Amino acid sequence: MSGEEAAAAPPAAAAEQQQQPPPEQPQPEQPPQEGSGDAPAPTPAPEPQHRALVLTGFGGYEKVKVQARKGAPSPRPGELALRVSACGLNFADLLARQGLYDRLPPPPVCPGMECAGTVLALGDGVSDRQVGDKVMVLARAGLWQEVVTVPANQTFLMPEGMSFEEAAAFLVNYITAYMILFDFGNLRPNQSVLIHMAAGGVGTAAIQLCKTVENVTIFGTASASKHDFLRESGVTHPIDYRTMDYVEEVRKISPKGVDIVLDPLGGSDTSKAFNLLKPMGKLITYGVANLLTGQRKNLMAMAKTWWNQFSINALQLLHHNKAVCGYHLGYMDEESDLIAGVVAKLVSLYNQGKIKPKIDSVWPFEQVADAMRQMQEKKNIGKVVLVPEALKEESKKEEN
Repeated sequence: MSGEEAAAAPPAAAAEQQQQPPPEQPQPEQPPQEGSGDAPAPTPAPEPQHRALVLTGFGGYEKVKVQARKGAPSPRPGELALRVSACGLNFADLLARQGLYDRLPPPPVCPGMECAGTVLALGDGVSDRQVGDKVMVLARAGLWQEVVTVPANQTFLMPEGMSFEEAAAFLVNYITAYMILFDFGNLRPNQSVLIHMAAGGVGTAAIQLCKTVENVTIFGTASASKHDFLRESGVTHPIDYRTMDYVEEVRKISPKGVDIVLDPLGGSDTSKAFNLLKPMGKLITYGVANLLTGQRKNLMAMAKTWWNQFSINALQLLHHNKAVCGYHLGYMDEESDLIAGVVAKLVSLYNQGKIKPKIDSVWPFEQVADAMRQMQEKKNIGKVVLVPEALKEESKKEEN
């Protein structure tokens, strides 16, 4: 106590009198003050977060991991935010994991070229979408997440009755198959087509699209265990590429060859494809699957593929009366009007019941390694799909 406080103190008797409590007076109730002892201070709301699959580096299956990302979706003008329900796994994603796909930014990066989900929010200027719309999305990368923000012109309304899994299996495979068959291949009645990897995502889409044209003969390469499915789907002549020379098998049935070859393989198979063409035939190359021989990049396989890569000049083409076309959907991201026109045609075919995505299996994000293995080891028949939420044990692999 300071000296000034001591001088001001009252005598003891007066002090006792002053210490008697005054009569209680009713006091109005006061709301508890923030930070007072009457109520705890409110806890700040946690920052929103969502899960994403992230490629942490190039290499094996373990390089793709589930990670948490913070922040709420905030679409900019011309964009929309989407709650993702299903994502498509494509061959380009396998190449990207090994560092063999040049359209993917360097890691760490979220892969994923296609997904489907529900619109959560709209940015300024978006008038052709509404909150709650079910849409499918096509992008260069970044879609393997629970929540994404994308340009509205990269989204397409899902047809009535289409599931999210089907929508995630629709855009990449069917756009690719349609454009190589009809825009480049100019497929017409009574022609013949050779489809490699015929039981895969693009292969099954191409088979269905071929069946929309009258009397098309389809040759399809796949392992023997998939031949029954191929026959049921409309493949005229399934060929086991593992035990047979597919060139010889095609020549036995059609000595002059075929009108169109769809080539996702690259290397020496592209040369074989060109030689299998009839006069006025068309070869469309759209991949280099021969580069994938294991979990990680194989320099020997790369060297062999590039060494055997087909090459021909314009003057040589004159003598052959054949066409060679190259297709890469990843370089079409600026052609939104062209892509939208193709999607409109595909949606019409879906609504007519002429095409329907074949789903091989559905895997939760946590099992992305198993999903990639399923596709890379060519065990799939149709599309491999990823979903953000965990699945029940009995439905980890749903086959249609």
